[in-house]
Amino acid sequence: MKFLWDSALGLLVVTGGLLGLTLPFGKLATAAGVSAMAWAFIISAGAGGVLLGALLLRGQRIGLTPHKLRYFFITAAVSYAAPNLLMFSAIPHLGAGYTGIMFTLSPVITLVFSILLGVRRPNMLGVIGIAVGFVGAVMVAVTRGEAGQPADLFWVAMGLLIPVSLAAGNIYRTIDWPEGTGPIELAVGSHLASGAMLLIGILTLQGGGSLGALGAVPLVVVAQVASASAMFAFFFRLQAVGGPVYLSQIGYVAAAVGLFSGTIFLGEHYHLLTWSGAVIITAGVFITTKAQSQKA
Repeated sequence: MKFLWDSALGLLVVTGGLLGLTLPFGKLATAAGVSAMAWAFIISAGAGGVLLGALLLRGQRIGLTPHKLRYFFITAAVSYAAPNLLMFSAIPHLGAGYTGIMFTLSPVITLVFSILLGVRRPNMLGVIGIAVGFVGAVMVAVTRGEAGQPADLFWVAMGLLIPVSLAAGNIYRTIDWPEGTGPIELAVGSHLASGAMLLIGILTLQGGGSLGALGAVPLVVVAQVASASAMFAFFFRLQAVGGPVYLSQIGYVAAAVGLFSGTIFLGEHYHLLTWSGAVIITAGVFITTKAQSQKA
């Protein structure tokens, strides 16, 4: 476990894999009538609550300061509430696998933001890795979803906003990270803030009754909360170990998990070009991982 906690590659695989599980879980939930906002809420509130309990059991506390509160709520809005709402709204229209492909664009957008803002950038091999991954993402994107079911352009556009929001969050969390604060504390504060924001949105726009639909998929709720709690514990550690551009590579892993789980468990079908693109995306991840071990 100690090795995993200090390994950028290990953290990347675990975090991306757990993120990828969110896609099929989200499709099962929305198919059962759970609203996108309610499912986003259960992820943030559930993960935040579980991680808070773990933090308290270890005898730790969250010390609130103006800086931390700002960090919690901006991170909550940009990294969790917005992309989750977009993702769970788009999944019924695009499919779990295709929506997952949108995550693969996050590294490219993160790199652009990183260059513009002067945050740590990858070396040339890292840029090549991201470029290779992007080529694979384009191959997948042109298929427009499941075979024989081209996605509506409006929902494709909504899906494209997911990596933009994620990229902005990747950069923000790095440049405004509260000094001396651990990854678990940041995960707890950010998710509880996200849960509070989403709950206000639910009560205002949908009414408390919309949360009742969660009772239709109790096992999916438990599985989602468990995987999200584990994912976000590793997520902030990966941010500290790998930096924002490397962190954004979890989108490649998540997309692969989304494609396979959607095909095997949800009956989704994709073109050969889609699978070829997924293989090229994987190659991009390995190239970027190699670059991570070199001096930037």
